[in-house]
Amino acid sequence: MDFSVEDFPGGLESCLEAILMVADQPQQASDLARVLAVDEDEVTSALKSMQCEYDGDESRNLAPRGFELRHTARGWQYGNRAIFEPVVSAFVTDGQMARLSQAALEALAIVAYKQPITRAQIAAIRGVNSDGVVRALSVRGLVREEGADPDSRAALLVTTGLFLEKMGLESLDQLPELAPFMPAASDVVNQAEKGSVPVAE
Repeated sequence: MDFSVEDFPGGLESCLEAILMVADQPQQASDLARVLAVDEDEVTSALKSMQCEYDGDESRNLAPRGFELRHTARGWQYGNRAIFEPVVSAFVTDGQMARLSQAALEALAIVAYKQPITRAQIAAIRGVNSDGVVRALSVRGLVREEGADPDSRAALLVTTGLFLEKMGLESLDQLPELAPFMPAASDVVNQAEKGSVPVAE
């Protein structure tokens, strides 16, 4: 390499910004360190500093930027800040941002919390055949097959690194607890007595 990060205005942090600005996928600190010929710990420290700077500092009257530097299981990447979603949605008004259907979101949540899980088990939980939505999730790269169930030999489904990236998580351990979202036992009994049935997709 015929340059040093110190040769450029802003040094290491500016070099990292320039790379991440053009990167089309998350970058690991180790890869960035190799490309720039600097220590990995130095790169990680710089990235964390940049992340804090973009998040703003109320004590210094610095507002957060419209973008953020995210760290997920796949690495570091720029992304628009979630609070600005209405602004971005207003800009992208031609349907380019296809959203997941309610059925797909249900299936994705089941895979996320119960993985590894088979298609039949997803269908049993949802109460309807879920092959279609599972295929859609697979095409989008949010779930994938990994191994087979020892009893039925059916393919087991798990979430992908892209799922963690889209959720802004570093690992599945950061998924929120389900308890606050669970219905009360009395509500479940009342629904059962009323004969409630799942709505087909």
